[in-house]
Amino acid sequence: MTVYAERTASIATRLLQAGEADAIIATAAALQSGCLVVLPTDTVYGVAADAHNQDAILQLYAVKQRPLSKAIPILLADPERLDDVAREVPPAARALMARFWPGPLTLVVPKRPDLPPALSPDANVAVRIPDCAVARAVIRAAGGAVAATSANRSGEPPAQTAAAALAALGGQVVIVLDGGPAPRGLASTVIDCTGAPLRILREGPLTRDDLVGSGIKIL
Repeated sequence: MTVYAERTASIATRLLQAGEADAIIATAAALQSGCLVVLPTDTVYGVAADAHNQDAILQLYAVKQRPLSKAIPILLADPERLDDVAREVPPAARALMARFWPGPLTLVVPKRPDLPPALSPDANVAVRIPDCAVARAVIRAAGGAVAATSANRSGEPPAQTAAAALAALGGQVVIVLDGGPAPRGLASTVIDCTGAPLRILREGPLTRDDLVGSGIKIL
């Protein structure tokens, strides 16, 4: 059964330019205060919440109108923060990280039990480091990890510009940070790293040929 968290009331949304003074700090501060923001990434624009705040993550589901059974990925600023969210990282996953991070590759790994339960309905979590300096600066300033998914209502096309994200989510997030058009315009490739061999769950900018060329066995 599809279940949604309760929708939030309309709020004022600020459109900030990534190059503006204090835009990064303001966006990070909003995340730390439990609010939702929209960030540019290297794939599509994402709507984000503090990855350690259960209430904010539930609000993210509500704004997206996303089923609670569908996990929310985590974006990291730096690879050394992976152990903050992953209970273990298989060697094959670390090899993919070394080759493709930062970039459009999301890895599903066992999650730490102290993460908010709303992040996923099972014992795993999806993580990646975006190849976007603006996104990583915000994430780093906000503590190193955010829960984020595409900036659109579930079932609608992901936003590739700040204007599109504002049209989709204005009144439901406090800040839309404009970093210019998303360069790829396509959601990341997703690989399940919780078993052997690894499995491609979604093919995106990185194709099967790209991944097989890494020398790692992938279904």
